[in-house]
Amino acid sequence: MSIMDRTEQQFLKALDDKLWKAADKLRANLDAANYKHVVLGLIFLKYVSDAFEERQEELLERFKDENDDIYYLPPEDYDGDEDYQQALLEELEVLDYYREANVFWVPKPARWSTLKEKAVLPVGTVLWQDDAGNDVKLRSVSWLIDNALEEIEKSNAKLKGILNRISQYQLDNDKLLGLINTFSDTSFTRPVFEGEKLSLHSKDILGHVYEYFLGQFALAEGKQGGQYYTPKSIVTLIVEMLQPYSGRVYDPAMGSGGFFVSSDKFIEEHASEQHYDAAEQKKHISVYGQESNPTTWKLAAMNMAIRGIDFNFGKKNADTFLDDQHPDLRADFVMANPPFNIKDWWSESLADDVRWKYGTPPKGNANFAWMQHMIHHLAPTGSMALLLANGSMSSNTGGEGEIRKRLVEEDLVECMVALPGQLFTNTQIPACIWLLTKDKSGGLSPNQVNKRARRHEYLFIDARRLGYMKDRVLRDFAPEDIATITDTFHAWQRGEGYEDVAGFCKAASLEEIRKHDFVLTPGRYVGAEEQEDDGEPFAEKMARLTGQLREQFAESDRLEAEIKRNLGGLGYDI
Repeated sequence: MSIMDRTEQQFLKALDDKLWKAADKLRANLDAANYKHVVLGLIFLKYVSDAFEERQEELLERFKDENDDIYYLPPEDYDGDEDYQQALLEELEVLDYYREANVFWVPKPARWSTLKEKAVLPVGTVLWQDDAGNDVKLRSVSWLIDNALEEIEKSNAKLKGILNRISQYQLDNDKLLGLINTFSDTSFTRPVFEGEKLSLHSKDILGHVYEYFLGQFALAEGKQGGQYYTPKSIVTLIVEMLQPYSGRVYDPAMGSGGFFVSSDKFIEEHASEQHYDAAEQKKHISVYGQESNPTTWKLAAMNMAIRGIDFNFGKKNADTFLDDQHPDLRADFVMANPPFNIKDWWSESLADDVRWKYGTPPKGNANFAWMQHMIHHLAPTGSMALLLANGSMSSNTGGEGEIRKRLVEEDLVECMVALPGQLFTNTQIPACIWLLTKDKSGGLSPNQVNKRARRHEYLFIDARRLGYMKDRVLRDFAPEDIATITDTFHAWQRGEGYEDVAGFCKAASLEEIRKHDFVLTPGRYVGAEEQEDDGEPFAEKMARLTGQLREQFAESDRLEAEIKRNLGGLGYDI
């Protein structure tokens, strides 16, 4: 890691800690499920205002630069300096200057400087006059914030209906004022850390803070919060395995849109090795998502808007099975972490659904409904990955075994990855990744990656031993763990440098899967890890180990007798 990278990391960590400490003060007044909307709403306002001000400063410089053929405003065209200064201010309020630079237009009542200045005034103070000439008075700080969100939505069609209002949470003025003051003390533009200017862009800083907060909220909310948050390393793993360089990316259970953000980053991170311009390459990706929870749907849209990712999340939040928002979509990449083992998903209207091509899923478990919905939306050469509970690899309940058998026989299954436990904040259920594709014929894929023909070949990866304990309860993957899995998968796909590794990976045939009754648990195929021979003869080793065990039993007896004696001395005989 370079010094600059380290400095950037330190800057981001200090920012995370500071903002989270401020936000966490709200916990006494609101549950985590609600205070995220207050905090993320304010962070969003601060960001759009900072980006707007940055553009204003840039424009002001260009208006005064006589070498700028497009923007220059000659002072001699005006009656004196006062007239010129006024003209500059008026020109700064022309909306098109911001739209052309892909910067959100922020009306005066929504600017952070306005919020900061007006939030400290007594309730009832006249703030400004509306278009009809009526006095607008301060009702509360939450009203002031909601008014700012309203103004931004009105001026930016892309944000219509997606910014969550905060008055409903009934927070007192002092609490919100504290947050405004803390956020005022941070800048998303031109960051400096310990006197050193950083090259981080405002979008990246905000994106990082947003992602950090979503993770923290998921931890704070426990089971409830995990509905919109998939561990970052797992999202990265899936995106790295699928390699979405270009095409349509779809997530039917998108939560806050983590897979789309990761796909965006994937394009940036592989720019130098693939010899393309990241900004240009991103134009070749389009994202489609669906989410049933209304507040999470808004979070996802905000998440895309702040990053400048063009998105189509349907007309509204909706149930993926009952109200498919993208019925005609055929995507090049489909990726999802749907909720595991949903019981109450079925409706009789789904009985003869066109999506159940490989068998009707059981009414008491949606796992294979998610899978078939995703296959239905795959383009003829598309690939997909989804996280499911481990039971999906072996269960025969309600016809699941029959569906799995058809998926294997019709050659849609490409790779199965068994994951370690304790990866998720919201569930202890062990999980796996299914990677499927509609085309194993080989050649150049839609994402311009060359693959070999691999019909009726299947890869099994047992990654349960990988990863490290991040804290007492959560396991995570390090970048090298992700590389180990993805390199193995891509080497197998290309037919270059792949080898079976006992205990980790195995390339299997249809015949081998038949022998296992179409159970797809990697542990069945990869075998046991080879143990290194330590050179000690078996008979000697057994004599040594039984000797150790005898000593441990003797020590155990001695301790037991001592405990009984001590308890007896206290009048407690055992």
